[in-house]
Amino acid sequence: MSRPPHLAPVDLPQAYRLMNHGPTVLVSASYEGRRNVMAAAWAMPLDFDPPKVAVVVDKNTFTRGLIEGSGRLALSLPCRDNADICLAVGSVSAKDGVDKFARFGFASFSGQDPALPLIDGCVAWLECRVLPDAPLAARHDLFLAEVTAAWADCRVFRQGRWHFDEATDGLRTLHHLAGGAFFSPADLLQARMPG
Repeated sequence: MSRPPHLAPVDLPQAYRLMNHGPTVLVSASYEGRRNVMAAAWAMPLDFDPPKVAVVVDKNTFTRGLIEGSGRLALSLPCRDNADICLAVGSVSAKDGVDKFARFGFASFSGQDPALPLIDGCVAWLECRVLPDAPLAARHDLFLAEVTAAWADCRVFRQGRWHFDEATDGLRTLHHLAGGAFFSPADLLQARMPG
């Protein structure tokens, strides 16, 4: 699939801003002709330049094996318009032979790394190279990764900042609470220095 027309590159030193507000992410990976996507609520930025992220991927997931095999993963940030898909890919296991892309009818596209599936319909995408720190993954299911490419939907992320408003309500990022319940960022409040 071709890249969405609203896709704009994000300068890597600003890539942390895509995840700094704590959204749920879709983790995708591919290895040896197999691909998968799963939802994850435990992901966060770690560093600015080079940008790094941390993401928890349970050892019992199919995606975990793809990440360990390829050394790569992608993080796609879903929005309100795809909350149902986010719940679905987090509830169904590919270990049972399910191709989530086919079953749920969603598309992906390639960014810088043609092997990494970026999930169409999201509002931000980060391609990552897993850092060689296997003991963390083995003991804690925690992967540290360097962001090698980043993009955002320019309708809601431009000039290094998120811009949510009523016109783009369906493009607000998702934040998982529990049991299929999510919330989205509300109105922006700009703080000012006192004095």
